[in-house]
Amino acid sequence: MSAKDALDDLSMNHGREISKRYLQGVSEAICDIIENKEDVWEYVLPELEAKVTTVSLSMDGAMLPTCTDGWRESMVGTITLFDEKGERQHSIYVGEPPEYGKSNFMNRFEKEIEKIKIACPEALYVGIADGAKNNWPFLTKYTKKQLLDFYHVTEYLTKCSYAAFPQKTGKPERTKWLNERCHQLKHDYNAAHDIFNELKKFKRRRKLSAEVRENLLATITYFKNNLHRMNYAEHTENNLPIGSGVTEAACKTLIKQRFCKSGMRWKMDGIKSVLRLRELTQTDGRWPQLWSKINQYGAHCLN
Repeated sequence: MSAKDALDDLSMNHGREISKRYLQGVSEAICDIIENKEDVWEYVLPELEAKVTTVSLSMDGAMLPTCTDGWRESMVGTITLFDEKGERQHSIYVGEPPEYGKSNFMNRFEKEIEKIKIACPEALYVGIADGAKNNWPFLTKYTKKQLLDFYHVTEYLTKCSYAAFPQKTGKPERTKWLNERCHQLKHDYNAAHDIFNELKKFKRRRKLSAEVRENLLATITYFKNNLHRMNYAEHTENNLPIGSGVTEAACKTLIKQRFCKSGMRWKMDGIKSVLRLRELTQTDGRWPQLWSKINQYGAHCLN
């Protein structure tokens, strides 16, 4: 919640009247405990319904407004556990404030990955992300298979449908073309190369607007750089994930819903405190485990 929403809730539903500064102080104190004990306290996985056979690692960024540097990118990482049927069993979220070089994010994400590798040593590890180049060296280090997020590809193909059927009355044909290409990507092992070759033929068409041609060329480059990471048919056939929807959702729930409300501007300390709390509450089982450990061991707050 925002500070105002939390204060209203405490007042109306719990009869507690406190100041905004006191509320912020409590949040900062809990964040201090979390930071101080992060390398000491272990969080156990909740009891899962089925054996974990696949672990998906994904990362993405979301922009948020800061007080001093304007809009900056905050990183989000997810570790998602799947069973042999491809059903999601559990997700772990990692969020880090904006930083140059992303070293803090990488270090924290690595620690979570290493813990999961100990808990699920026999699982297949898959890295899924968008086309950003800096994602792949990290994901390749920890995964056996890497895949370009399927839904980012469909966004590119949607724009290219206007190169396939540029006529103003061509909407039905564009929709049909797009649906067929997406189906082919999911089920045909050669689909990515076939679509790539088809897109290159569209370049010869003269009656394309500047915008359509620009989108077409961008998509051709996108395919060329990522053809080796577009094995969707293999993943579909083996009940493996093909998209980073969990990470996209995490960017929204961890960052956008809280940090990007009207008129908000954030300091780095505030971003860190709220992100730590939100990632703990959204990773199933960790929030009650935190308080169980505080009750059992106590915790010294660092000021």
